[in-house]
Amino acid sequence: MSDHETTTQHLDTPEELAEAASAQATEATPTAYHDRTQDVFEIERPWGSFQQFATNETVTVKTVTIQPGQRLSLQFHGERNEMWQVLDHPVDITLGERTWSAQPGELVWVPVGTMHRMGNSGDQPARVLELAFGDFDEGDITRVEDDYRRT
Repeated sequence: MSDHETTTQHLDTPEELAEAASAQATEATPTAYHDRTQDVFEIERPWGSFQQFATNETVTVKTVTIQPGQRLSLQFHGERNEMWQVLDHPVDITLGERTWSAQPGELVWVPVGTMHRMGNSGDQPARVLELAFGDFDEGDITRVEDDYRRT
């Protein structure tokens, strides 16, 4: 279970939304970033709600799909932080020395330089929304272990 809970606010006007968005911190370097899961907020509307993850900053957004029985490399990055939100099925997470099964809706913060891995021990594809903060380059991966013999 995550140590983080999303803040839920009911904002009625564009001005209220702009004020909440401007409260989200921005940092210039990866090492300056704090745990951005603390800045995520949810806005209720008559039709439902939305979550806001980042405002007015450079961020790379991906959806990662992990097939059943597969896992990504045990790896770390030197130039970016990542924030993950598990979307539809549990995902096995390794973050530093900690390993757990993250549930749909859970947010995970991966600080720059931290060893991490996602895997899927379930029987259906699992998806994770990934936001990368900092300079994004697929070459910024140092693999420590890899099931597919990549370096």
